[in-house]
Amino acid sequence: MELREREEQENDVVLPKKKKTKMKLRKKRNREERKEKLKEEETEELLQDPLEAFGRDIMLKILQNLKAHSVALTLLVSRAWNGVASSDTLWTPKCEELWLGKAHIPRSAVVQGLPKLAAYSLSVTDGKRTRIMTEDLCDHVWEFHFNKVVPEYWLNLDPYWKGTSPLMHRYFHEDGSQTADPGDEVWGGHECCYSIVTSVVGEGKIREHYVRINRCWPHMLVSRKKDWSWEMSNILYCYSSVPDGHRVGGTGPLLLCV
Repeated sequence: MELREREEQENDVVLPKKKKTKMKLRKKRNREERKEKLKEEETEELLQDPLEAFGRDIMLKILQNLKAHSVALTLLVSRAWNGVASSDTLWTPKCEELWLGKAHIPRSAVVQGLPKLAAYSLSVTDGKRTRIMTEDLCDHVWEFHFNKVVPEYWLNLDPYWKGTSPLMHRYFHEDGSQTADPGDEVWGGHECCYSIVTSVVGEGKIREHYVRINRCWPHMLVSRKKDWSWEMSNILYCYSSVPDGHRVGGTGPLLLCV
C-alpha cells in the first residue's frame, strides 16, 4: 500500500511537468508562426511597386531629388514608370540645371515641341562633340589672340598681352570668308577664307580634324571645354568661342553629328 501511494504521488508530480513543457513548446511555436507571418507581410510590402503605393505625384517629387542618370534608369522599370520618369515636369528643371553656366546651348536641344527628356539627352551628347561644323563657326563670335612664341611686334599689337580691352574678334561667314572688327591693327583689311578638313577611316572613325585659315597659315586643332565652348589653336594663335548661352534658338547644327 505504501509503495502504491508513493508511485501515485510521483505521477502527480511528473504530469504537471509534462503539461508545462507542452505549453512552452506551443507558445514557442505560436511565436515563430507570428514572426514568420510578419516577415511575409513585410516582404509583400517591400515587393509592392512604389508607384502604386505612393502614387504619381509623390513619385514625381521623389524623382526630382535624384540625379538625371538615376532618373533615366527608372525609365526601364515598366510602362507606367516610363510615363512618370519621362515627364516634362521632371526634366524641365534638369535641363535648366544642365544648361546653367554653359557657353553654348545646342540648337537641336531647343526645338519647339521637343520633349525635355530628349532635350537633355541631345544636350549631353552635343556637349561631348569635338567635330566642329560650319554652323558652329558662323554662329559664334570668336576671340583671337597670339601665342607667346610670335615676334614681340605682334604681341605689342595684341590687347590680350597688353592687358587692355576689348580683345580682338574674328567672324566666320557661310560663304567661307572671315572678317574682323573695324580698325583691327592685326587684321589690316586683307581677305581671308577658311575651311574645315575632316578625314575619316574605317567604321567612321575620325583620323584628322582641323580648321585652316587661308592656305599659308598652320592649321588649327579643335578642342571642346567643360562649359561646351570651343577652342581652335596652333603654335601661333588661338581662337576661343565667346559664350552665348542666352541666345534664343541655340547654336550649332540642327542635326546631331558625331
